[in-house]
Amino acid sequence: MSDELNETGPIDYIVVEFPGSRMTGEGLPLLVDLVDRGIIRILDLVFIRKETDGSITGIELADLTGDGLLDLAVFEGASSGLLDEGDVADAGAVLAPGSSAGILVYENVWAAPFAAALRRGGGRLVADGRIPVQAVLASLEAAEGKDGS
Repeated sequence: MSDELNETGPIDYIVVEFPGSRMTGEGLPLLVDLVDRGIIRILDLVFIRKETDGSITGIELADLTGDGLLDLAVFEGASSGLLDEGDVADAGAVLAPGSSAGILVYENVWAAPFAAALRRGGGRLVADGRIPVQAVLASLEAAEGKDGS
């Protein structure tokens, strides 16, 4: 394994749907901030729209919100090759017709030193996952109900 790859942090992806293709752009400055502060590194960023006939089309990054301002032009061309046409098709399959989505593949730069140290120590990742916020909230509400709170 090359030294550069050995020093890489965990890599995640998210697909965020915007029903009715309504994107406000509110999260975009926060994404830029995460990159600027070195918390994440964007490897791939693609925006797609699922047409009412079910076909999937790409959306240019320049003006996602339609306000005349360049939203994510700084990330235009962000493509590591990890995200391929099959991945885009899979993401599009879960979208409602008339909706858009952002597909983001990113490295958790903040975790790279920890992950590299574990690998150097012989550790290897055997499982990982995410707990959706909705599941955490439901679990907390259920626990409060058991306590009588």
